[in-house]
Amino acid sequence: MRHFSPKKMCTSAAVLAALFASAVRAEIPQEARDAQFVVLGEQHDNPAHHTRQAEWVAALNPKALVFEMLTPEQGKKAHGAWSNQAELDALIGWSETAWPSFEMYYPIFAAAPEAIIYGAGLTRSDLEGLLERPLGEYRIAAKFGFERPVDKAEQTARETLQAEAHCSALPEDLLPMMVDAQRFRDIWLADAALRALERTGGPVVIVTGNGHARTDWGMPALVAYAAPEITVFTLAQGEDGSDVGGGFSLTLDAPAPERGDPCDAFAQ
Repeated sequence: MRHFSPKKMCTSAAVLAALFASAVRAEIPQEARDAQFVVLGEQHDNPAHHTRQAEWVAALNPKALVFEMLTPEQGKKAHGAWSNQAELDALIGWSETAWPSFEMYYPIFAAAPEAIIYGAGLTRSDLEGLLERPLGEYRIAAKFGFERPVDKAEQTARETLQAEAHCSALPEDLLPMMVDAQRFRDIWLADAALRALERTGGPVVIVTGNGHARTDWGMPALVAYAAPEITVFTLAQGEDGSDVGGGFSLTLDAPAPERGDPCDAFAQ
């Protein structure tokens, strides 16, 4: 259990109270309040999405938080004593990573200061090592049904999404590996969430990108296979009315931030 200074408790309580008031206005569905897992999707660089996540976390008061953005080691470090954004950032080294500004993510942590933090992220070197062998050869993959043949329609759809996400700049023969990398990330998220539930009894909130939050083939689908008795609520967050897809429990919208054309980097 994390140890808090009086300063931290005071700061966290103030943040929690303010966010809880906002969360009440957000009218979180009762199904989400009753669920053992609540998966909060996002577009990583959208500040409005993270504000909503913090509001939901404040209202749900989860026993554990699982982050796609943190490695397991970073998750353990987050259990140290921190009272503000700078202290937590220094502990976990967020600003040294490629993720968007910690200023957007910190309120999610502050909204549930007593929650146990789990990191479910994989580093590039981790993925490179894992991708040296077929997915189905791993014991943890079998736990989530990956010893079965891959559905061809799903494989094609996932490769298409990977191509679109990388502005059609990737060689076609690289797309299956990109899909496997996404599947490994789904597996690590599902496994971390199940361990968090076993340890804490829940509820558990999972913070991740919309793609991993999909109920058709993302992390919730793996949980449904491995532990169908667990109740899961999934929130997708779209931008400017765009179709997120994926069969979520609820989809909410927010304005898209100014980000320019992401394909410019590939063109260069």
